[in-house]
Amino acid sequence: MTQRPALRLVEGGLARDVPWIWFCGHCAAPSPDGSAPPPNGRVCNSCGLGLLLEAREDAVPTDREAFLVVDSSLLVQAVSAEAETFLGVTEELAIDKPVADLLTAADAEAQGRTSFGAAIVQAADGDDPEPTRRFVRPWNTFGVRTRARIATCGPPRAALVVLENGPAPRLRAVASPADRRAQPAATLLRG
Repeated sequence: MTQRPALRLVEGGLARDVPWIWFCGHCAAPSPDGSAPPPNGRVCNSCGLGLLLEAREDAVPTDREAFLVVDSSLLVQAVSAEAETFLGVTEELAIDKPVADLLTAADAEAQGRTSFGAAIVQAADGDDPEPTRRFVRPWNTFGVRTRARIATCGPPRAALVVLENGPAPRLRAVASPADRRAQPAATLLRG
């Protein structure tokens, strides 16, 4: 009878322990000392507008990323300053509105547990320890897609939806082949 080799733990494919950090729910500034704020001291020292929230370090937005905080009822509870600009709405008008009034899945056929709404509910319930990613767009804009990173945050427990905006693409004018044939060679070399 042949013996099977013993099983051994292989590192790399397993979820690693990721620290949780505190950040502002409006400007994304990190907590000054990194520790949990006192219950009556959760207002951000940087902007004075947002409450300090806690999330996994790999999910926390930068100060240049737009983000929303959404509860398990899919209602918006906080909007960052960058999200106000990106979505063209003020936080006052967005609070307690359905997230679908601001963002929708970019894939019109996305359904089931992998949908944008389901990912938010899973994160708000704390069911999924790893951040998930979905493509979304502003509800009233077609042709614009952005990647959303969705993770658990709190207290109280909610979903953090970070819009991962890369740098805007740089556009440049390109002449058609017919236009290039009509231009003198010296003009083409200077351009």
